[in-house]
Amino acid sequence: MSDVAFTLEMGFVLALLVVTVALFVSERLRVDVTAVLVMVVLGLSGLVAAGDLFSGFASNAVISIIAVMIIGAGLDKTGAMNRVARFILRRVGSSERRINAMVALSVGGISGFMQNIGAAALFVPVVTRIASHTGMAVSRLMMPMGFAAILGGTLTLVGSGPLILLNDLMATSAQQLPDIDLQPYGLFDVTPVGLALLLTGVLYFVLAGRRVLPDVQAHLPQADTLRFVKDTYGVEGDLFEAVVHEGSRAVGRSMEQLERAGDVFVLATRDAEQLRVAPGRDVELQAGQTVALIGPAAAVEAFAERYQLSDLRTGLEVFAEALAPSDAGIMEVVVRPGADVVGKRVREIAPRQTYGVSIVALHRGTQMLRENLRDEPFQAGDILIVYSRWTDLQRLEASGHFVVLGDYPRERPRFERLPRALFFFALALTLVIFTNLQLSLALMTGAIGMVVSGVLRMDEAYRAVSWKTVFLLAALLPLGLAVEQTGTAAWIAQQTLHLVGEVPGWSLILLFGALATGFSLVMSNVGATVLLVPLAINLAVALQLDPRLAALTVALATSNAFVIPTHQVSALIMTPGGYGVRDFVRAGSVMTFLFLAVMTLVLVLFY
Repeated sequence: MSDVAFTLEMGFVLALLVVTVALFVSERLRVDVTAVLVMVVLGLSGLVAAGDLFSGFASNAVISIIAVMIIGAGLDKTGAMNRVARFILRRVGSSERRINAMVALSVGGISGFMQNIGAAALFVPVVTRIASHTGMAVSRLMMPMGFAAILGGTLTLVGSGPLILLNDLMATSAQQLPDIDLQPYGLFDVTPVGLALLLTGVLYFVLAGRRVLPDVQAHLPQADTLRFVKDTYGVEGDLFEAVVHEGSRAVGRSMEQLERAGDVFVLATRDAEQLRVAPGRDVELQAGQTVALIGPAAAVEAFAERYQLSDLRTGLEVFAEALAPSDAGIMEVVVRPGADVVGKRVREIAPRQTYGVSIVALHRGTQMLRENLRDEPFQAGDILIVYSRWTDLQRLEASGHFVVLGDYPRERPRFERLPRALFFFALALTLVIFTNLQLSLALMTGAIGMVVSGVLRMDEAYRAVSWKTVFLLAALLPLGLAVEQTGTAAWIAQQTLHLVGEVPGWSLILLFGALATGFSLVMSNVGATVLLVPLAINLAVALQLDPRLAALTVALATSNAFVIPTHQVSALIMTPGGYGVRDFVRAGSVMTFLFLAVMTLVLVLFY
């Protein structure tokens, strides 16, 4: 191979690459601002033509991301992702390690059959809801999911852009090297290495997640409200479950009798036949029922001992779905001045029967009332601390007598439109897997189907798109174009390859893996694949090594982009996970070395 002469343009692009990476790592500017700044500099320098400068906004990758975000929002609005989250929680409980393992395996398996960005977009609301259910920081769950989606893209030849391109690139090289065996790979030929990489990623976060993942508390409105209520009013909202067994002193006692002390409240009861949320004051407990209780831990323990309740446990298992934090919680409610309820006693209003809410405390001026609330008359401006399902709280708010302070989910899932959402999701997936349609067109078919069928309103579709992610990716594409067009990438690759000489096969695999990894951090993984696959094939031929293996190494390694959030999946999870670039550097550096080591080992042993 002849040498590529170094030019002034290459020097400018190299300097711009260094500045870009430095800004990403230092976070002196937001990553999307950095990307747009780099795009403008490239335009002013003339290195990228004006017609190509903004073409990234209409690129296949960016349009695909917009489409999958809309599809994911449609599935979330219809409750599909909430059901997936609950399915996972029922099987793994509240263990961070088990949740990360099951989510990672689930999203990894799905991303093997659709673009990994699509799989990740679908699981963003799942992870958010799991964090809401368990109270975990979403940052402890989002990155393992995202990395698993990237790794799962290596399970088949349709899971990531580089692997989709692989056979076409080898066919092009075969025209120049007719005597070389460059037979195309089959759909599942890459599965052994992909499976090893996915399991490595799962084990990495299961074993080392507590050390490498940041602990950024999720900004969930109901969680913030609960903390505010505790800090402001001293009202404890710990949840417990207990069982009413035969012979318990609670059997036959009404809610009014049980809650007379005013420090513990029965939020719900459940038996084999019926679930009651906010049971009325005359409802009596029966043997065999499970009850949900709220109150300070010491008071609940004393309550359970006094009434001989068994199996007292913290948190919710039986009521995990009915009283999940995403569906129920504590909220402040103000009695509206001039409302008809002013002057009436709580028992006259019967808030449990009428609205399905439990009043756990009443704040009036400097007083906090918790005992004998049923006989207390409402006064204008009273602040009620209530526990309720969000759907029931809407009824209370709609009555016009009360004002709800704080935000909560006011819209119930559109369960009746779930079949439509699943149909258009399946349609998009079918078009991706079984047709030759461009990925963006296949996914946009599903996205527009969500809108036309009424699953989403168009305004909701616009809000579902993370425009920060769109600008980040679209603005970085011209940088990759400049690296290729100026010959900078070819010069870097060739200088590196000239240092190799004659080396054993495993060293070449590791070299190409490291080179592709470096390129994928500063340019699109598709661009890195297009550039490096022909070089890898030619070098392998010169060294009398397997050129198919060299090409596969590059296509796999360009997915190894974990250190900075330039990969589409990393950019997608950055905002909802609350991550900074340093968080990716910390967790992604180890993942990068594991990826290279495992990929090299499996390719040497099995290919």
